[in-house]
Amino acid sequence: MHNDQSHPAGAPSLVDLRSDTVTRPTEAMYARMRTAPLGDDGLDADPTACALEETAAAMLGKAAGLFVPSCTMGNLLAILAQVQRSEQILLEAQAHMLHTERGAATLTGAFLYGIAGTDGAMDLDRLEDALRPAASPLRTAMVALETSHNAAGGTALPEAHMAAVADIARARGISVHLDGARLFNAATHLGVAPADLTAHVDTVSLCLSKGLSAPVGAVLAGDGPVIATARRLRKMIGGTQRQVGVVAAAGLEAITTMGARLAEDHDRARQLSDGLNALRPRLSASVPQTNIVQVDLGQTGRGSARWVADLEAAGIRTRPLGERRLRLVTHRHIAAADIERAVAAFRACLDAD
Repeated sequence: MHNDQSHPAGAPSLVDLRSDTVTRPTEAMYARMRTAPLGDDGLDADPTACALEETAAAMLGKAAGLFVPSCTMGNLLAILAQVQRSEQILLEAQAHMLHTERGAATLTGAFLYGIAGTDGAMDLDRLEDALRPAASPLRTAMVALETSHNAAGGTALPEAHMAAVADIARARGISVHLDGARLFNAATHLGVAPADLTAHVDTVSLCLSKGLSAPVGAVLAGDGPVIATARRLRKMIGGTQRQVGVVAAAGLEAITTMGARLAEDHDRARQLSDGLNALRPRLSASVPQTNIVQVDLGQTGRGSARWVADLEAAGIRTRPLGERRLRLVTHRHIAAADIERAVAAFRACLDAD
């Protein structure tokens, strides 16, 4: 198990907690890639890509799906297909689409407006206020949600919150989009099927290359006409890929087999959080719902850049989250021994002062 799930053959002995995007394909994915039926996705379609799109759409409770190179492109196409230029999109203030993907506004001509929230869930009263006719001269065309919520430490939106946002938006004829890059993590935490969560949205993007371990790609799902528009727009922005079934095959394996093991990543994250919180008050860690742990370095007297360098020297790879925090992400290549090694490295760095 650990040759495949902990440290892939040929991989360095570093414990890589930078992101779940570092996951390698499984042997089953490689086998499926080698035997995938192929076509030309820009001409008469690629049969394996079609199978992925149909399977993903069914799992997400939607009529149609579209395979795209990245979740960022999926979110962009959702906007392009449903929002006109000079219209407004409302998102939680720390949403990934707002903070990391807002360059999409240069292509869409849409205005992104953040609504303050808690644990990734926007304040519903503030959402209502932003939708009042006098609040903005711009027409709001979309409300976007994110689950699990990256900047909020991997929190999963409560299903009741998603339903409330959907009711508010749909009463006004506004589309609801879900940035579901880590949707399967959120569903695992909540103990529900992904389709239970996507029932509250019109479109959803799902990343295949994070905890699900496919090498690349995402799926945008929604109703038939919206996805047909998104497919046309994908070609316009260079997203058509020819014999894409080679990687779509890995995506098929990912969505049908990898979701069931995400609870293990969540358990590892909680073990990491517990180990780091044993080092209080010198540093403290968030208590994760899914697979993301944020570490507060404010009491250590050292900034995040120094911590990243010192931990890397000890064989632990991390990412800074501003000047005083780190972000650690567990995934299928992180075993219990890796968690122990990471906590020991944090302790050693603290004791080195």
